[in-house]
Amino acid sequence: MTQPSEGEVRHITVDGGYRVWTKRVGHGPVTLLLLHGGPGCTHEYFECFENWLSPDEYTFYYYDQLGSHYSDQPDDPSLWTVERFREEVEQVRAGLGLEDFYLFGNSWGGMLGTEYALKYGRHLRGLIVSNMTASIASYMRYINELRDRMDPEEVAVMKRHEAEGTLDDPEYQALLTGLYNRHICRVVPWPGPVARMFEHLALPVYHTMQGPNEFVVTGTFRDWDRWADLHRLTVPTLLSVGRHDSMDPADIEEMGRRIPNSRVSICENGSHLSMWDDPETYFTALKGFLAEVEEARPATATSG
Repeated sequence: MTQPSEGEVRHITVDGGYRVWTKRVGHGPVTLLLLHGGPGCTHEYFECFENWLSPDEYTFYYYDQLGSHYSDQPDDPSLWTVERFREEVEQVRAGLGLEDFYLFGNSWGGMLGTEYALKYGRHLRGLIVSNMTASIASYMRYINELRDRMDPEEVAVMKRHEAEGTLDDPEYQALLTGLYNRHICRVVPWPGPVARMFEHLALPVYHTMQGPNEFVVTGTFRDWDRWADLHRLTVPTLLSVGRHDSMDPADIEEMGRRIPNSRVSICENGSHLSMWDDPETYFTALKGFLAEVEEARPATATSG
């Protein structure tokens, strides 16, 4: 299949006849497909990659998953499942003609990347799981631990609003914003691409799979757990986490012990969006990992 030219937007048709948005950036030999978080976010908060990944060295693809702002947005909650999104990634890979490439996923995208690698790892040269633990139960345990570090009165207020279902109350939202500024993105005010991503968040997808917000998980993926399967991830894998993340750094270190060919990077100044609040550490680790895998390949190997 003919590759799109640099900067070209291409819509890939997936099951159901729906179209998802992709864009190619760069023209280098090392190729990455980027999976955004959410579910229901957009590629927009990845725009910082353009500042750190040279177009002469790297080619990467932005991709808005089905239901997200730049792609088709069907009104069908039955579509918002982990399994369907995994198959969508495979259809996007095939549509773009990618083979022997790096799959990068942040947050929910890291969950999705893990799922893809477990089933379709034969297509991958490497996997990057950014800011995502191996189960939602682990995530829920840690985010509640983070919240419990707040003033006890503030915790009580948040729990009261959650019990009463008044999550839109300004009192609750103010406390939630404080948590987001500590654990989601520590650059305040948020950078433009991050703010745009949240403005464009596809709430039907997010609410169905995640729940009302990052600190309350009631959605359909709440039982997701891959701890017992990590040993089956055999492709070279980078695990990245922020010290102030909503994911537990200890979990990511444990993932590194269970995944055979992996390495762990901890961004000491970073949170859930470490690519924004600790970019030097984040991208140094990412580029170092890519270089290490590339250098280990046979001299006759060609890029996907």
